[in-house]
Amino acid sequence: MQSNNPVFSRSEEFNRSSSGYGTTTYQGNGAGYEGYGAPTGFGAPPTERTERMTIDSVVQSTAITLAVVIGVAGATWMMTPAIDDTAALGTLYGIAIVGSGLAFVLSLVNSFKRVVSPALVLAFAAAEGLCLGALSKSFDAMFGGGIVIQAVIGTFAAFAGTLAAYKYFNIQVNNKFRTFVIAAMFGMVALSLMEIVLGLFGTGLGIFELGAMGLLFSIGGLVLGVFMLILDFDFVEQGVRNGLPARESWRASFGLLVSLVWIYTNLLRILAILQQD
Repeated sequence: MQSNNPVFSRSEEFNRSSSGYGTTTYQGNGAGYEGYGAPTGFGAPPTERTERMTIDSVVQSTAITLAVVIGVAGATWMMTPAIDDTAALGTLYGIAIVGSGLAFVLSLVNSFKRVVSPALVLAFAAAEGLCLGALSKSFDAMFGGGIVIQAVIGTFAAFAGTLAAYKYFNIQVNNKFRTFVIAAMFGMVALSLMEIVLGLFGTGLGIFELGAMGLLFSIGGLVLGVFMLILDFDFVEQGVRNGLPARESWRASFGLLVSLVWIYTNLLRILAILQQD
């Protein structure tokens, strides 16, 4: 099974193709080896004696990463000064930029790292918490009205609704859908980077502003975040079915965290635009 998702395509176990019950063909040499379901014992491959990825292991690793995000975000909120002038708001923006920069670098490392590292996944979660804590506090100060709580509730509602739809309607993920979602994700990232560069020269497309263009961009990002969750659910389902090593649960939690942060930030901007006077 080959994945176009850069997060999951680095998993060699996920990208192997089954040639029958008890045998697996690994990419690169075409030779058959004993796979999941094959007899174990003396001479069995080392992976046969390792723990396997399960729904419980994914839930546990995801819960840990979310706890790190929430904990760091809460600490950032509490430890930064109250917003009573533009200087304090600028400080928050600076912290958000530092956090987002670290998160972006760590996301690239985690996405293209062949062997998933739980420590790097948690470091990414901490960086995201730093960014989200500062960003959320600034939005709360500017717009109030419980906008942060609304965005949090909306994010988890989107997660629950997407999971329910994925299971109830038995959504099947094919290569065309994967290619579309990943291309759209990279397209939005590239467009965002271009907007940042244009902003340095005093111009831009307005996708980060709280206007019509910003609203359209955020709605598109929200929809894309839901599609990304579908890819995450498919990876977990296929990973458990193929008996991936337990460490791949951290890769799944990383993918889920990226999708949830993507949904939260876009939903926060949508609520901010809609609550403007």
